[in-house]
Amino acid sequence: MKRFVLFLIFSCTHFLVLPSLAQYTPTPENLQRRQEFEGFRFGIFLHWGIYSTFAQGEWYLNSGINGGEYMKAADAFYPHRFDAEEWVSAIKESGARYITFTSRHHDGFSMWDTRHSDFNIVRATPFRRDVLRELSDACQREGIRLHLYYSILDWLRPDYPVGRTGRKTGRQLRPNYDSYFQFMKYQVNELITQYGPIGGLWLDGYWDHDEDAAPFQWRMEEFYRYVHSLQPDLLIGNNHHIAPLEGEDFQMFERDLPGENKAGLSGQEISKLPLEMCQTMNGMWGYKVSDTNYKSTEELITLLVRAAAKGSNLLLNIGPQPNGQLPHQALERLRGIGQWMRQHGSAIYNTRRGSVPEADWGVSTETDSHIYLHVLDRHARSVVIPLQRRPRSASVASNYDSSTRRLHLTLPEHSGDVDFIIAIEKSTK
Repeated sequence: MKRFVLFLIFSCTHFLVLPSLAQYTPTPENLQRRQEFEGFRFGIFLHWGIYSTFAQGEWYLNSGINGGEYMKAADAFYPHRFDAEEWVSAIKESGARYITFTSRHHDGFSMWDTRHSDFNIVRATPFRRDVLRELSDACQREGIRLHLYYSILDWLRPDYPVGRTGRKTGRQLRPNYDSYFQFMKYQVNELITQYGPIGGLWLDGYWDHDEDAAPFQWRMEEFYRYVHSLQPDLLIGNNHHIAPLEGEDFQMFERDLPGENKAGLSGQEISKLPLEMCQTMNGMWGYKVSDTNYKSTEELITLLVRAAAKGSNLLLNIGPQPNGQLPHQALERLRGIGQWMRQHGSAIYNTRRGSVPEADWGVSTETDSHIYLHVLDRHARSVVIPLQRRPRSASVASNYDSSTRRLHLTLPEHSGDVDFIIAIEKSTK
C-alpha cells in the first residue's frame, strides 16, 4: 500500500511538472532579435500574388469564383517590370527597417520555387523567376531585414479542413489535417533554410475556424517548436486576433493601434511581447484597380508616430501591381515618409512607449536619455507635463515647477509641422 501511495504521489507530481517543462523559453539570440525588432519601429508589408492579375484585391478567390478557373491566372502572370533592387531601395529610402512579404496567401499560390506544390511562380507562370530569391538577395545587399507572411489556410488544397472561408471554389474536399500540417512544415522549412536570413514568420488564417462547433486543433505550439528548431532566433507572430499563444515572439494588431479596436479585429489585451500594428496605405491589402483612396503622407506619419508612442511598430502595406511595379501613389508616400524620418528618426527608432500620457496636444516616445514630445495639434502653444525631476535641457523655452513637479513648455509657431517634436534631456541625478 505504501509503495502504491508513493507511486501516485510521483505520478501526480510528474504530470503537474510537464506543462512547465513544455513552456516556450526563447533563446538569448531570440531575445536579442526581439529587441532589434522593437527598435525598427517601421516596416513595409507587401501583398503580392496572382490575385494582383485580377486587380480586385487579395481575397478575390473567396468571392465565389471556381478555383480551377482562378488558377488559370498563373499562366498570365508575367510581372515583367519587377525589380527587387528598385523595391528594396525605395523601401529603404522611406526609413523602413524591414519588409514582410507574402510568400503564400490564402489562394495557395507560392511566390517561390517550392518543391511541394507546382502551383508556384516558377513552375506555373511564364515568368519562371523566383521573386522571393531576388527579394531576399536585394534585402541582404541593402541591409533590410526580411520577414515572411505565410497563410495557414488554403482555399484550393483538398486536404485543408475547410473553415468559414473558401467554401465556393469547387474543390473536391478530402480533409486531412495531418497531411496538410506536414505540407506546411515542408514549405516553411524551405522558406527558413533556403532563402538567407529570415527575421520573422507572419502567420495568418487561424481565425478561419473560429466559428467551428468544437475548437479546431491547429497544433500551433507544435508548429512553433518545429520552426524554432530550424531557427531559434526567428520571430513568430500569428494574426489570430486573440491573446498570444505559447511559442509566439511578437503580438500583432490588424488595422488598429494596440488598445484601440475601431476595425473590430484588435480587441485582445496587450501583452509584454514586442508589438506590431499593420495598416493599408489605401483600403486594400492586395492591388485593386479602383482603390486609389490613399491616405496622405501626413496621415501615415501621424500613424507611425502614434504607433511608436504605444510601443509598437507600424507595418505599412503596399499592394504591388500585376506588372511588378509598386503603385506611384505608394512610392510618393514612401518618399515623403523617408524625408521626414531622415530629420526626425531619432525620436522614433529605438524608442519605447512614452512615460508622458497621451493628451490633446499629442503623444510621447522615450529613450534612456530623452523624452520626445510629439505635438500633433498644430494650434497648441503650450504643453504641461508631469516630470519627477528637473530636466537637463529642453529644445523649447521651459520652466520647471518643483512644487508641483511639472514642466511648462512654450511652443513657437509650428502650424506647418505635421509633428512638432520637443526633445527633453533627462536629469542624470
